[in-house]
Amino acid sequence: MEKTENALNWFEIAVNDIKRAQKFYETVFEIEMHSDEMMGMKMAVFITDDSTGKVSGALVQSDMHKPGVDGVTIYLNGNPDLDIPLGKINGAGGKVLMPKTLVSDNVGYMAFFMDTEGNKIGLHSRN
Repeated sequence: MEKTENALNWFEIAVNDIKRAQKFYETVFEIEMHSDEMMGMKMAVFITDDSTGKVSGALVQSDMHKPGVDGVTIYLNGNPDLDIPLGKINGAGGKVLMPKTLVSDNVGYMAFFMDTEGNKIGLHSRN
């Protein structure tokens, strides 16, 4: 069996209001996102350095993208410490669903939050 570079190549988080969702994620993660529109979809892309091979994705608003708490769970990078983004979620309009929780010393910590669009999203960090 061949190994892959990453198990995940791209992710899309469904949203109902692209501007509201973009503001939420930019606030919580202290980032800037790139807005785009293609094939009838409004997108806000998580910007990464393509040369590093890191996985990226986007917030997407379209007729095919429906936000929800029971869909696929993705874990966003909460490094260096989950307490930093978790401390901003409620103030940005989201809700912490599960606080920072130790998985194991080898794996690190996880948490869940609901974004402004009703999506349940995971966070992971080593600390």
